[in-house]
Amino acid sequence: MASSLIVKLKARRRRRVGPERGEPTTWMGWLRIGLRAVGLALALLVCVPLHYAYRTVHYGSPFPKLFLRIAARLCGARLKIHGTPLKRDVFFIANHLSWLDILALGGASGTAFVAKAELATAPMVGWLARINRTVFVSREDRLGVADQINRLKEALADNWSITVFPEGTTTDGKSLLPFKTSMLRVLEPPPAGVLVQPVALDYGGDIGEWIGWIGTEGGVDNAKRILSRRGSFRLDVFYLDPFDPRDFKGRKAIAAEARARIVPALEARLGAPLRPFAHDVAPVRYAAPGEQAA
Repeated sequence: MASSLIVKLKARRRRRVGPERGEPTTWMGWLRIGLRAVGLALALLVCVPLHYAYRTVHYGSPFPKLFLRIAARLCGARLKIHGTPLKRDVFFIANHLSWLDILALGGASGTAFVAKAELATAPMVGWLARINRTVFVSREDRLGVADQINRLKEALADNWSITVFPEGTTTDGKSLLPFKTSMLRVLEPPPAGVLVQPVALDYGGDIGEWIGWIGTEGGVDNAKRILSRRGSFRLDVFYLDPFDPRDFKGRKAIAAEARARIVPALEARLGAPLRPFAHDVAPVRYAAPGEQAA
């Protein structure tokens, strides 16, 4: 009887990945948030002055990459890199679960990112994103597409690599939305010598679903949940075989090829087929299957 109870308690403990959505933050959770915030502040105090000092004598800087690597670790991520990221002239295309993806990929390769325009005005986050030469884009600015493409080309030339999350939102690690191709216009035609390298991010089944910034959860609430969590978690980053975008006719074909390579990599990790995403995402015009049927 006692042994059965112990087994049940251990199973329950294993099932609890971290604070659930909407659950109040405990005092221990606030303590963890505070300690991690102090660590991030110290990393900033070291890396930002060194970054600006370095920029006075060299173009480019290794310190944004160093800060992002440290930040990912402070937030609990333990990166395991599979494959080799190309160092330059590469357009990374990745699935997207969390703001942690940016810390992980930036820390692993030093890549710049494409981000939503709203991020540019976010306190602290927008400033840090600009340091890493993030390209801010707006879905509503249809007339500014040419300017956005030019800024993407400049970022690719400056950072040698740039990452785009073509789902246009974050999912749960067990789904993959259709890829939007508007930000792949920079590959029509592809700049000389640039390759595309698909990237698959896997936090593990339960952790990925828990970490995912999905549904109606706000960004601050999601960050609180993750930063208040006890312990660390593994994040496997799979840099898949690159391909030449010139072998494909247009951005839709390029996006389809990247997605066709990411899907089996994720399914191999899950040990099961990907499932339809269960939440409506109005900004990317995605309706969950139940809503479509209704």
